[in-house]
Amino acid sequence: MHLHKLICLFISLFFGTANFYAQKAKVSTDRDSILIGEQIIYTIEVETEMDDLVQFPEGQTFIPLEAIEAFKIDTTQLEPKLKLKKEYALTQFDSGSYQIPSQFIQINDGGMSTDSLRVYVSDVEVDTTKQGLYPIKSYIEMERPFHVPSWLWWVLLLIGVGVGLFYLIQLIIQKRKEAKENIPPYQKAIKSLQELDNSPLMKDRNLREYYSVLTNISRRYLEDKIELRALEFTTNELIDELQRNKDAKRINIKQSTIDDFRKILERSDLAKFARSQPDVLTAKEDRKFIQSFTDEVDQGIPEPTEEELAKDEAYRALKARKQKRIKIALIALAFLFILFGGVTYLITSKGYDYVRDQYFGHPSKELLEGKWVTSQYGIPPVGITTPEVLVRGSSEMTKEAEKILTDAETFLAGGIYGNFHVVLSVMQFQQDVEFDLETVVEGVYDILEAEGAYNILTKEDEIKSLDGAQGKQVSGNFAIENPFTKSDIKKQYKILNFAEAGAYQQIILIYDADDQYAEEISQRVINSLEIR
Repeated sequence: MHLHKLICLFISLFFGTANFYAQKAKVSTDRDSILIGEQIIYTIEVETEMDDLVQFPEGQTFIPLEAIEAFKIDTTQLEPKLKLKKEYALTQFDSGSYQIPSQFIQINDGGMSTDSLRVYVSDVEVDTTKQGLYPIKSYIEMERPFHVPSWLWWVLLLIGVGVGLFYLIQLIIQKRKEAKENIPPYQKAIKSLQELDNSPLMKDRNLREYYSVLTNISRRYLEDKIELRALEFTTNELIDELQRNKDAKRINIKQSTIDDFRKILERSDLAKFARSQPDVLTAKEDRKFIQSFTDEVDQGIPEPTEEELAKDEAYRALKARKQKRIKIALIALAFLFILFGGVTYLITSKGYDYVRDQYFGHPSKELLEGKWVTSQYGIPPVGITTPEVLVRGSSEMTKEAEKILTDAETFLAGGIYGNFHVVLSVMQFQQDVEFDLETVVEGVYDILEAEGAYNILTKEDEIKSLDGAQGKQVSGNFAIENPFTKSDIKKQYKILNFAEAGAYQQIILIYDADDQYAEEISQRVINSLEIR
């Protein structure tokens, strides 16, 4: 049943025409008003048979009041029945008018319910003429606990961003440098040999380092030219691999060339690992051989077939695509890094809620900032400004309601499970019907409970419309079960009640709890009301 269908129903309840239970337990309080923090004694009395099993309410079932203590059951024998009395100490720490909800007493497999009771909680008044005034006490010096200053996190963040950008730029520069130096293997080897000739290694008689560089030039050339893992192979492995390529006719070089190349590699190994010191003349001869070896290998590789050229072209294209993907990934990584830094800064400085609402959107925020509609609804008309147009809803009046009403109109937007729900009802009374807003306020708890609400907190205040009409506002919060996840949805509500021009006007506002935008919407709607 929707809220707007219950508007007419609860009016009949206030006139005492409905009866929910055939039998009610007797309930009473030692007083109907207390000061903030005082306790009120709530008593339940039940008459039962001698062998009945009775269970009284337990826990916090008296919300919005808080149960402080539950006393033992007092039993009085009334032949042939028993009279059971259970007392509870309740309190409330906020001023206002509160309704203690109906309590259920379990009796065997059935039970009975109590009436609800209203309690008024007043502020504690302080008489400054009788209460002594004292000077302000001086503050006490306390050692501040250790904490990391916020500026340090910003410094660490900036350092992290700077280091990340530095390495990213260095990587891009290195990639570009490698692309520019992508010269053929033969030309690269000849260039490296010329650089070796211009180095001071020979003059300084550093022949061990000289042989290391010399053989690495030939190894790198073989790796680039005929795709051998020459830099990883030992001397024997490299010579064996050259021999296999010669036998398979993938390279056309003399056997003596391979044998002489082996001798140079072994001489280099002795210089590096056995600390043998070759003479300068031998080193110069080996330098000449490496160049002639490079020339012979370059000339001894047969021309590639069309199939091999196609494979080579496909390989180069694949390599180019990989490099392109790497560049795109690096750019994306840099973008994400900068984005992460920016989002971190915004969250730290503005807060997570601000970033979420500002950049990812919020339904209530969109309603608040959207185009609002000002219109009049019902007869007599009620002027109101809302974020959405109110749509006429159906109203069903009970027979009891028809006795006092001539017409009832309902207009609404949204739903009770949505972000923001508005219901506006206008009901005209028949002539000579006396209507008291206090009775309407009493029925708010029943309206919400009928919608499936629980853990309901209510508070009553006076309200005045934009044109000065006086009314009653009942506000608070409640929980309702999510029909899909079955979890609790926390809601806040404001129900405004007016009785003007021979009619009853009611505005119901329900929205998500802790939604600052919805709270602002509700206040704006309330401030726009024109009842008269």
